[in-house]
Amino acid sequence: MRSISRAALLALAIGAAAPAAALAQQGTLKLAFVNPAALFENAPGRAAAETAFKKETDTFRTQLQAMNDNLQAQVSAYQKVQATLTPAQRKTREDALRAQDDSLQSRQQQFQSRAQTRQNELMAPIMEQVRKVIEDIRVEDGFSMILSNEPGATVILAADKNLDITDRVVARLRTVAASQAPKATAPVSAPAGVTRPKPPTQ
Repeated sequence: MRSISRAALLALAIGAAAPAAALAQQGTLKLAFVNPAALFENAPGRAAAETAFKKETDTFRTQLQAMNDNLQAQVSAYQKVQATLTPAQRKTREDALRAQDDSLQSRQQQFQSRAQTRQNELMAPIMEQVRKVIEDIRVEDGFSMILSNEPGATVILAADKNLDITDRVVARLRTVAASQAPKATAPVSAPAGVTRPKPPTQ
């Protein structure tokens, strides 16, 4: 599930009980950190959700590719006869190609919007499940805060490796997954748009 955003990963990993500064003054601050990507990879329902999302979007993606291929073929055909056409004929053909290109762009935008909406719908329950496991462990062990240690984005410059509870959270997630029936509740990467040829100009 590679499509989850950095902001979502950070939100996934953080569960604070009180402001860190206030707790530090009281001498009661207890911290831990996790790798959000590792948690998401082990979230219950992830694999089933990837399959479901792909199935839901494959049909529309195929339609877009067919539209793109058709436009490419028409552009190629036009370029072969362009020199033999009158100015009026060229304008008519080019206007038609531009209209077809506009239609393809519109369909791509619709597809991407629908895919993003569906992605968010599928992501929400999985994110909530992982947050719940993190919060349960935070409460059980009395952590004041659980931070993100996402590679390349963490603000943690140095820390005791014993504070990393990623493996513990992953183990809990696997236990949760084993107790649940597979559910399609997470997205895959947002589909990339097909490459569109540009209609020729005079």
